[in-house]
Amino acid sequence: MTVDEHGADGASRWQRLRAALRDAAAFRSWTIDANDGIIATAGLLQGFSGAGASDRLLLLAASAATIAGSLSIGGAKWAEEAAEREAQLLIAEQERAELERDLGGEIDELAAHWESRGLTPATARLVAEELTAHDALAAQLEAEHGIDELMAAAAPVWSGVAAAIAFMIGAAVPLLITWFVPLAIETTAIMVAVVLSLGLTSVVAARAGHLQLRRVLARTLTVGIGTMAISYLAGLVLF
Repeated sequence: MTVDEHGADGASRWQRLRAALRDAAAFRSWTIDANDGIIATAGLLQGFSGAGASDRLLLLAASAATIAGSLSIGGAKWAEEAAEREAQLLIAEQERAELERDLGGEIDELAAHWESRGLTPATARLVAEELTAHDALAAQLEAEHGIDELMAAAAPVWSGVAAAIAFMIGAAVPLLITWFVPLAIETTAIMVAVVLSLGLTSVVAARAGHLQLRRVLARTLTVGIGTMAISYLAGLVLF
């Protein structure tokens, strides 16, 4: 079995997608990316609005912020996940070499790991031998490095795409208001829409992560409203 085959684990793309949708950590990550889209785009627009920008300039700024922001966060997520996968593969190759060089010593290390987790020496030895017989590399990776499953080859790309889409969905809130709401009430409309949107994403994040909604909501709204207020004041003062 190659390293990549082990990482893929035979799972289809649809199975991996369903697993991601049930993953609380993935949901939190997506809501954070969506919040970034909402706050970054709205903050930029408030800054331009405070500086007295025209409706046309606001439309250009909102569109550019949405495109550039989604590409930036998607690329950053892809690079981060790709680096993590490369590190996992390097560790896996090192562990494979150690297994080929000294299988007995690796079994001893594995037994010591399980003994440190509370098993008796005899049981720990038995567990180590059985896990090694089943999948020696997987047993070493989980025990020594906390790697339950090697990242699939396509995972970094999908992570980047998901982050970009989440950011774009969030940025669409102030963007659509800029496109369809009259300039005279645009600032107020953006503020109200952003607060409601951040409230919704806070509920999703809190439920997905089993967190206290009040704290999540307070943190998110503080950052969002603070960003827009400071950006607006900066536009007034600097321009």
